[in-house]
Amino acid sequence: MPQAPTVGSFQLMKSLNRSLVLNTIRKEGPISRADVAKMTKLTPPTVSNIVKELLDSGIIIEKNQGVSRGGRKPTMLVINAGNFYVIGLDVGPKDIKVIITDLNANIVDEFQKDIPKKISNKGLLALIKESIHRLLETSRVDPHKMLGVGVGMHGMVDVEKGVSLFAPNLQLRDIPIKKSLEEEFKMIVKVENDARAMALGEVWFGNGSGAESAVCVNVGRGIGAGIIINGKLFHGEHFIGGEIGHMTIDIDGPKCSCGNYGCLQALAAGPVIADRAARELAMGRESLLTELVEGDLESITGEWVHKAAEKGDQLSKEILSEAGRYLGIGLTNLIHTVNPDRIVIGGGVAKSGDYILKSVKATIAQRALTNEAKRTSIHLSKLGEQATAIGAVSLLLVELFSTRTTE
Repeated sequence: MPQAPTVGSFQLMKSLNRSLVLNTIRKEGPISRADVAKMTKLTPPTVSNIVKELLDSGIIIEKNQGVSRGGRKPTMLVINAGNFYVIGLDVGPKDIKVIITDLNANIVDEFQKDIPKKISNKGLLALIKESIHRLLETSRVDPHKMLGVGVGMHGMVDVEKGVSLFAPNLQLRDIPIKKSLEEEFKMIVKVENDARAMALGEVWFGNGSGAESAVCVNVGRGIGAGIIINGKLFHGEHFIGGEIGHMTIDIDGPKCSCGNYGCLQALAAGPVIADRAARELAMGRESLLTELVEGDLESITGEWVHKAAEKGDQLSKEILSEAGRYLGIGLTNLIHTVNPDRIVIGGGVAKSGDYILKSVKATIAQRALTNEAKRTSIHLSKLGEQATAIGAVSLLLVELFSTRTTE
């Protein structure tokens, strides 16, 4: 693939003043040059020069003229969201989701590929590249209008080097995702932990919008969180900030995949919900689940448990409520540590909705220290199954539009 000319323009656009102007137009547009200057406190000539460069690059366009305040009508500026695109990936334990969106995170094309149970670093990188190529080949989008690639990777990620340090569910270490994809596609590549990527996506486009401090929890096969404090994504000293799935909830609890006992992930993640249901059925509990899976207990998943709960199955409701209680204990610990304005819950388990959310809220209301903490705003993800992939897109948009670092 030829090198996309947008790589150079991306670097040009992300300078501080240009990001300031761009973000003002993104948030306030349609807006005049004069109002941009007032809001950014940049001089009118500086704004005019930057606007000219941005118009030439095609990332903004002039719209209909605004209302006159005594002189001629000002020309209004807006983001040309449909003229540039970003590729976002969610590399999870089971599959790879790839999307192409415009600058407003509207999905224009998508592709999904299963990950084999046993795979090497080289094999995973090849699968990621193949998935991106497949989508680019079938998409109607001009590849020269791609600004870059964002990757939400499960597990621990060195965001500076773009390396997956440890993907626990795949048992892989030290995967050079950024280097490999930049060499292949000649585009800017940003790599982040999936839960932190999801947090960015929710703050930019979902139920975290407007919150200065938020925690977004990804509850699926594992449990992780993205923590945003004062508008900035928190990574921690060694990139493990937000690994709440390995917070100890019960020292006498079951063994976790990390080797410790009683981790939140070992008590409330999707596979645990399925295992608990299968175990109860094996001991003779009656449940609609037996009928739904036609007696095959090994085929039970968290999704089946949710379906049974929706049909009124008492056992499934109890299991989801118990998972919500453990999750509520973990989130109470997080509230006492970070004290966020808002918590957003996403991932596969979040599909269980009120069956888990009601128990989460009741647990927080019972255990949190103050009345204000008890009333911490809790929401389910607005972005659903694509939350991490849209979050991966947001990694590029943060670089482009934001005037403050995510480090």
